[in-house]
Amino acid sequence: MTDMQGQLSNKHTRRRHHWRRDLVELAALFTAVAVADGLSNLVAHGPDGPFLLLASAVALVATAAFHTWWARRHSHAPPLPDTGDTGDTDGTVTGGDSRSDGAPRETALWRMRTTVRDEPGSLAALCTALAVHRVDILTLQTHPLADGTVDEFLLRTPAGLSGAELTRAVSAAGGHDTWTERADAHDLVDAPTRVLGLATRTALDAAELPLALRQLLGRCTIHSLPAVSLTGRPTGETAPVEGVLESTTMRLRDPNGGAITIDRPHLPFTPTEFARARALVELDARLGPRVPRSEDVLTLPEGNEITVRRADQSDIEAAKAMHERCSDRTLGLRYHGPVADADRYLGHLLSPRYGRTLAVQTASGRLVALGHLLWDGDETEVAVLVEDSWQRRGIGSELLRRLADLAVEARCDSVYAVTQASNTGMVAAMRGLGLPLDYQVEEGTLVVTARLDKTAAPMSSAGRRGGFEQR
Repeated sequence: MTDMQGQLSNKHTRRRHHWRRDLVELAALFTAVAVADGLSNLVAHGPDGPFLLLASAVALVATAAFHTWWARRHSHAPPLPDTGDTGDTDGTVTGGDSRSDGAPRETALWRMRTTVRDEPGSLAALCTALAVHRVDILTLQTHPLADGTVDEFLLRTPAGLSGAELTRAVSAAGGHDTWTERADAHDLVDAPTRVLGLATRTALDAAELPLALRQLLGRCTIHSLPAVSLTGRPTGETAPVEGVLESTTMRLRDPNGGAITIDRPHLPFTPTEFARARALVELDARLGPRVPRSEDVLTLPEGNEITVRRADQSDIEAAKAMHERCSDRTLGLRYHGPVADADRYLGHLLSPRYGRTLAVQTASGRLVALGHLLWDGDETEVAVLVEDSWQRRGIGSELLRRLADLAVEARCDSVYAVTQASNTGMVAAMRGLGLPLDYQVEEGTLVVTARLDKTAAPMSSAGRRGGFEQR
């Protein structure tokens, strides 16, 4: 039906164009006849009138013939719309997202990085090789090196084109050290916009720095190494102010003390990436400690109100007081070590450099529970501690759901909890997430891993299960 409508529209366009042109030519003909008649009357009454009249007729015929030839050879008509009518075309589809039958063409997104010689024509040869395979270049970044140039592409390719075929095509065009990876819709942002967005997130929340670095640099492992151990001894971990770049590893000075180490074994870092990462760390250092001050007031089933908020190192003393009210069994299930060492972990746990912490306090301001989302290299750990007298009220499950939501916002694929096999409360809370779970038991230690659903609605939203009411 669409093709038929296009053909009718095409014919209507041609017919309207010919009707206008014929009208203009007819008006010009009447004008010429009138002028010729006037001239003939003047010439007929003068000497050699018949000969001049015949010469004028010959000139008029020659002019009309020339006009007809010129109009056919150099038509000034506007181009006809491309309606897919195969009667006037060769059937070639010029659109990049459609097949010859008009159906959308299946495509895939790829990130690709390759190194080319720093000489004229090298990038053109690369683009030509991609065009041969019907590859659309969405974005391009160049990273100058001492002995060449690293070109980073975001590509839209035919769905049937594999990474190996893409690499072979690039290698034939002069590219080497080529790396490819499937991309997604999050990559459809130009580099300056992405960097500004990451800088904004870092400015609003100090806990965002490791996540911002990971999103800036792609698939990598980030470790924050403290300058002082949990026992108070110097670790010797530090880095120069300007940082260190060594191929697949970069070290940056942590504004909180110690060093931030970033490893990406599969792909060397470029000087441009190093400069961007260092700029984010310097921004974090200038802004100092900061945590968003949002609060949610919830009502427990028995009617008591509690407040859930972000916590930081200013809550250390309140957290120590909560430790004193907790039993040795509760602290042992949480920290998996000597109970006397529990207070030593708080400085690390409440630091935004190592993750995010949620605190639960009563209407009187007493801290009764803590939930931690901890960055552990490529993985993410969740941990919950609830004071004994406030257990079995759904607080631990509520914290766990909120921590899972934070992990989804951070684009984490999964979270894991480390506990003892006898800790039935933690196991039940992990099951309550309603996510696929994996269990691993080693020497009495249970590791429960939940695979996150990034497309689902937040589990801690109003109207959720658990009996809480949000005010």
